[in-house]
Amino acid sequence: MYLFFKRLFDIFCSLVSIVLLCPLIIPIVLVLRFTGEGKVLYKQTRIGLKNRGFGIYKFVTMLENSPNMGTRSITLPNDPRVLPIGRFLRKTKINELPQILNVLLGDMSIVGPRPLVQETFDTYSLDVQNQIYDSKPGLTGIGSIMFRDEESLFKNTKMAPAEFYAKRISPIKGSLELWYKNHRSLWVDFLIVFLTAWVILFPKSTLPRRVFRNLPEVDLHSHDFGN
Repeated sequence: MYLFFKRLFDIFCSLVSIVLLCPLIIPIVLVLRFTGEGKVLYKQTRIGLKNRGFGIYKFVTMLENSPNMGTRSITLPNDPRVLPIGRFLRKTKINELPQILNVLLGDMSIVGPRPLVQETFDTYSLDVQNQIYDSKPGLTGIGSIMFRDEESLFKNTKMAPAEFYAKRISPIKGSLELWYKNHRSLWVDFLIVFLTAWVILFPKSTLPRRVFRNLPEVDLHSHDFGN
């Protein structure tokens, strides 16, 4: 029953979002078309339901060859591969909006674990890999909320980016995604949608932890986290 109503919720939210966001999407499309490399959308293989790959849609924010350059799938603060308009799109999460198409197609849900590229998925423990995609990946989720400013975390570490992600970020993200798996419900999904909008408006807010008091405990900005 939960999955049936979740799918109805996904379809309804997707259709409403497309209608309401057209005044925003059209200017973004035009700006991307006539700046940078002239590309508007890109399609990338991500891990989805039951660990099967699917093509995810996003607005272009980086140079086309970025996955083969520098830190590859990891984006750092002031990353030179990010296009000027791309910084704004990433900061506001507008670059994620084309994933509404993935939701309509049934590849994704509005709420769920974030769909990862194989390289970052492989940093999860086998236990996490075997569980998190028992549900469809989401346009947003608890991991997206708690790691809403992920790029800034790389400023406070002397580790190589890939090592820092694998040793520090990945274990916490995995625990958050398992938390969602064990607590998912339509009410939790609704709260996550609300909190996603809230933290975009108020990035420093601690409201997510006040709403979900039993989240895995970690201070992402502590000195120990970066070492």
